[in-house]
Amino acid sequence: MAGFVLVLSGATDVVDGYIARKLDSITNLGKILDPIADKLTQLVVLYVLLDRFTMLIWPLLFLIAKEVLNGLSGLFVIRSTGEAYSSEWHGKASTVLLYTLLFIHVVWAEIPNSQSNLLIAASSGMILLSLILYTRRNLRIIQQANHRKGK
Repeated sequence: MAGFVLVLSGATDVVDGYIARKLDSITNLGKILDPIADKLTQLVVLYVLLDRFTMLIWPLLFLIAKEVLNGLSGLFVIRSTGEAYSSEWHGKASTVLLYTLLFIHVVWAEIPNSQSNLLIAASSGMILLSLILYTRRNLRIIQQANHRKGK
């Protein structure tokens, strides 16, 4: 049942994004709230699974670090430009890998450690790559905005 809920959560997120783009109703608020809802789901499921799969602490910690750092830099971007920027390919790839990791660990309670660790490493690596790329993007946007303002 939990696996079904995860799939439903991911599917409704994809449909919501498709509808927003199709109807040209993408808003700054949506750009902010949609990823927050995704991350809350991911954090809760990771936390619940920690009891059975202790190595999931790594993607949990990396996800928290990514979201805190990018949330703060994103606020500075909004303050500097008045805009919220959309997610990029690496953020979407990170989300897909993380949901795959979560789904497999939810439905396959007896997953061998080697396979579990491989999935955890792939997901953690993508989260860290996304952290680096979003941080670089946000810092570049802030610097460009400050340069235009003469700071």
